[in-house]
Amino acid sequence: MSNYIRVQHPIITILLASALTATFWFIGLFYIPTSQAQSQLERTSLTSEILQQRVHNPILREGNPTVDLREMTIDLRPDNAAFRDEFYQTLRKEIQKTGAKPFGLDLSNSLIQGDFIGSDLGLRATIYPQAISPTFTPSEQEQLQQLREVCLKSLSIGFPSAKDCRSLLRQEPNISTVESVFRSALIMQQTRFNGAVQFANTFFLQPVDASGAVFNQSVNFTEARFGSTVSFANATFRKDIQLTNSIFFNKVDLKQAQFQEAVYFQDSSFSLSANFKDAIFRSLVRFNRARFGGNADFSRGRFLGQVQFTAADFNEFLLLTEAAFEQAVTFREARFNQPVTLRGASILNIADFSDAIFALNAYLNVSGLAFNSNSAKILGNPGEIGKMLYVSSLIGNQNVLRNLMQNFRSLQQISDINQLEYTKQQLRFIELGRRLFGTNINKASTEKLKSLGLTQLQIEGIINHRKKEQFRNQSELLELPEIDFETYIRIRDQIIVDEPLLIGGWILTAWSWLFIAVLLLLSGYGTQVWLVFGVGAIAIAYFGLLYWLIDKYRRLRPVPIVPTCYETSWILTSYCIFTSIGLLAIFRNAEQPWFTLGCLVLIILPIPLILLARLYQIGRFHNKMDVSYFTEDGTLRQLRLLIGRLPVIPRNPSFRERYMPILWEKRWNWLNYYDFSLNNLMRLGFNDIRLRDECLPGIISSLAWFQWSLGVLYITLLLWTLSRTIPGLNLLIYLK
Repeated sequence: MSNYIRVQHPIITILLASALTATFWFIGLFYIPTSQAQSQLERTSLTSEILQQRVHNPILREGNPTVDLREMTIDLRPDNAAFRDEFYQTLRKEIQKTGAKPFGLDLSNSLIQGDFIGSDLGLRATIYPQAISPTFTPSEQEQLQQLREVCLKSLSIGFPSAKDCRSLLRQEPNISTVESVFRSALIMQQTRFNGAVQFANTFFLQPVDASGAVFNQSVNFTEARFGSTVSFANATFRKDIQLTNSIFFNKVDLKQAQFQEAVYFQDSSFSLSANFKDAIFRSLVRFNRARFGGNADFSRGRFLGQVQFTAADFNEFLLLTEAAFEQAVTFREARFNQPVTLRGASILNIADFSDAIFALNAYLNVSGLAFNSNSAKILGNPGEIGKMLYVSSLIGNQNVLRNLMQNFRSLQQISDINQLEYTKQQLRFIELGRRLFGTNINKASTEKLKSLGLTQLQIEGIINHRKKEQFRNQSELLELPEIDFETYIRIRDQIIVDEPLLIGGWILTAWSWLFIAVLLLLSGYGTQVWLVFGVGAIAIAYFGLLYWLIDKYRRLRPVPIVPTCYETSWILTSYCIFTSIGLLAIFRNAEQPWFTLGCLVLIILPIPLILLARLYQIGRFHNKMDVSYFTEDGTLRQLRLLIGRLPVIPRNPSFRERYMPILWEKRWNWLNYYDFSLNNLMRLGFNDIRLRDECLPGIISSLAWFQWSLGVLYITLLLWTLSRTIPGLNLLIYLK
């Protein structure tokens, strides 16, 4: 056995040596070419001879002659002043040629040492208010003329401070401005700038591509104009970048750009979309008074410093999906014409929307917002900001709503808390309705699936999936090859994946759904006290008119008992006035006023009309036909709060002496019927008016008791709403 082991030792040694040798060969195979490639990519120092050669032998790039200065080391430092002057003079001569097709400049993968004054390479041109310099081609003149249109649009924010805009907007012939115009493309892909970059007051007529460029010093594009596309994707700015008063006529791409120092975009204008996806801002960012004509996309951006969008104008969508704000972000006085998406964003400090202006279809989508009310705050105008917050569904957003309510609670913005509570209950109402009436995708029959608008192929795909396993959530539908995204969006609000409800659970869910619907429609779920008063005004006027009709219009023969024309005109006029006041309150405060009116009509209209029709159908044959059914407490006349009052006087004879019939023949008698209706509904009245206890048709008593029962519910709703809308009472309810 020992001999066997001794024999194996040399074999193991040989195997290990072979493995190590193979490893070194493997490393050499893959890493030696890489080092050789790096040596091949070493930049060539640009000399006068090479510069002249490249200028006189341009390459074609996308059909345009381009000076090829790629993979060069260009020394523009002060100690190399002679070459620096020759560099600018030579390139300026070629780039500024008139009549011929302008030369582009390609600096890709080059290293620029010293300051790069790019504005000196452009064609110096004068822009007059009346006419553009004839040096340019008609298409170029048209591009330059667009500047005036952008300047005019910027007047909605304020008079522009840029010199060229002031020149173009004033019609004085002696006023003009000088621009440095780049007539061809400027390519700076992967270019490294060790010095400052200067392109102030430069008009770029062709694309600017600086993808992956590295700017180690400050960059100045103040009052620059970009007539075509601009790309700074994956670029790195190690110092501050100035883009104040710049105008972008086409799309801008700064995707995955990194800004180490401050970024200044004040008074800039983006005519089309601006892409800042995955960009990282490590210091101050200023977009004050900036104008975004297209979508502004900051999705997944990281803002480590303060961000200012004060008085910015967003004509299209502002996308802040999954963006992270570690310091304060300000949207004070900003204008939003389309929704702002904060879905999945993180706010770790202050987000200020004070005095922001939202268009009718604009809102803040805060679904999935990561927000801790203990360390962060969302500020806005009290009573307004809460209406602008939107979440798509209650599922997954309950914690978001809770934190937002806690935020406004700490700011004592009661109306915004109530608005969020209203939003929460609206979503709960929708969710309950979906559970009651939605199509269960795990149990639905083929016919039911067809009613959703699904094709036969899609239905078969759903059924085959159900045979293998049940759907656990709606998004699993997208995993089926037969279901496209448009189909999913169309049917997602009509389907559910929960277990089917039993009959008892269905009834309880239906009751909760109906109860929430009534609270939402009649009180805004306790957030609109004037809506509750409007509902009460209509109900009081309606029942007051019914009581007057029952009491005054009794029969036509043999002896007519009918009201006078004078009293009829007064009661109808007053009814129209009270009802109009109620309708005004409803239409001013209800989110869906017609549904609110429909709900109110279903509550107060059917039963009273049935009782009234039955009363006149059977007629009235009783004693005291010429005496009013209504009595009043004759011992006291004052405004009273009648909480425990019942609508019919007690049977004790002593109460018949105390309660006397109302003065039937007085002209102002019609007021008593409104007083009785007010007593029943709001437990408030000027007189204690009740129905007599003898010679009283049961239908009339039933009508009074019906309104009295509604009054119990109404006064509960009113007190609950008042407790949520009056700040003092509300603080007691929301006390931690």
